[in-house]
Amino acid sequence: MAAIVHFEIPTDNQDRANTFYQSAFGWNLSPMQGMDYTIAITAPSDEQTGAPKEPGAINGALFPRTDALKTPVLTLDVEDIDAALKQVESAGGSVVQAKEAMPAMGWYAYFKDTEGNVLGLWQNDTSADA
Repeated sequence: MAAIVHFEIPTDNQDRANTFYQSAFGWNLSPMQGMDYTIAITAPSDEQTGAPKEPGAINGALFPRTDALKTPVLTLDVEDIDAALKQVESAGGSVVQAKEAMPAMGWYAYFKDTEGNVLGLWQNDTSADA
């Protein structure tokens, strides 16, 4: 079963959005080096892994709004992102953005479900675990 492990919030003005979420909710926001992407730590998290310590809590990110990604996105953790994209298409969904690598971390992609909602997929890079 694919669990929701991450969220993304699109922004029109990154600085304004960062200020809002820090002020309104106390989130710890950190820009990712070399990317137009801000990590949002929303709950106490393990310093080593970044995973939330509280059951059910998830962290996320803020990113620039695009034509394809206009609304908040929930991201599902999958073992095989290529197989998951094929399953999405065979179930009547469509690929919005094909698999892309996040070096030394994993791969992500976006899909549209049969109701027009855009969601994300994430596959961890386990090659460092071996």
